Amino acid sequence: MTKLYVSTKNPDKLRELGELLGADVELLHPDPGDPEIEETGATLSENARLKAEAGHRRSGLISLADDTGLEVDALSGAPGVYSARYAGPGASYRDNLQRLLRELHGTDPAHRTARFRCVICCAGVDNEPRRFDGVLAGRIIDTPRGDRGFGYDPVFVPDGEERTLAELSADEKNRISHRGRALRAFLAWWRERVAV
Repeated sequence: MTKLYVSTKNPDKLRELGELLGADVELLHPDPGDPEIEETGATLSENARLKAEAGHRRSGLISLADDTGLEVDALSGAPGVYSARYAGPGASYRDNLQRLLRELHGTDPAHRTARFRCVICCAGVDNEPRRFDGVLAGRIIDTPRGDRGFGYDPVFVPDGEERTLAELSADEKNRISHRGRALRAFLAWWRERVAV
């Protein structure tokens, strides 16, 4: 079984990555007491790289990290790189979602277009970390729906869907999601370069 270090303590991301990678990959991750890797980058790509390189140094293993942001056109691309802390340091999913809905209050549905963008970075294979991108376009609705998923999923309806991401099953979400797309791009490269 191949071991892969994932630089996140977020249990929702770990679960989703585990579902996408499958049973032939053992995911290792930071212990709860390990120091946090600060996301000091100005872009999703910079943050993913910082976390992947720190994970590789910490573990000595091939390390994977992602940074994901919701980009809302009516908010000039916000919350973007600040998606996880949009309502401030230590904000909960609910806090961030409520701030987003407050800022979009009164915005015409036609102008609520948005996209989730995921950047996955892999460190420890080549001299330079490798980057893989995934994007999912959609729109933001007024009222949260669904109890699956996490983060902004209850208010995000993907293009071509009537349900929010939080109303989709895990399999349905993984087939179309930004993280799923980025991870499949990574897997196509990684299996050819690294895996047996």
